[in-house]
Amino acid sequence: MLSADSIGANIAEGMGRGSYQENRRFVTIARGSLYETQHWLRRAYSRNLLTDRQVDALKLIINDLAPQLNAYLKSIGNIPNSQ
Repeated sequence: MLSADSIGANIAEGMGRGSYQENRRFVTIARGSLYETQHWLRRAYSRNLLTDRQVDALKLIINDLAPQLNAYLKSIGNIPNSQ
């Protein structure tokens, strides 16, 4: 699932861009990829490609990551643009 790989890749790219604005933009993209991943996981489950046990394990990860991404995004949004 490419969207899942894109979450971490976008966070890394944002950090490497060297500005808080770019970092914030890429974290926002990463958050979008997280929601896309949720969509594809629902589709995979409805197509019987995932078991209940697999879905439960993945939900724990996603439900933990979403608030962390939002908190990180909020924290870097409070940094002045001049830094």
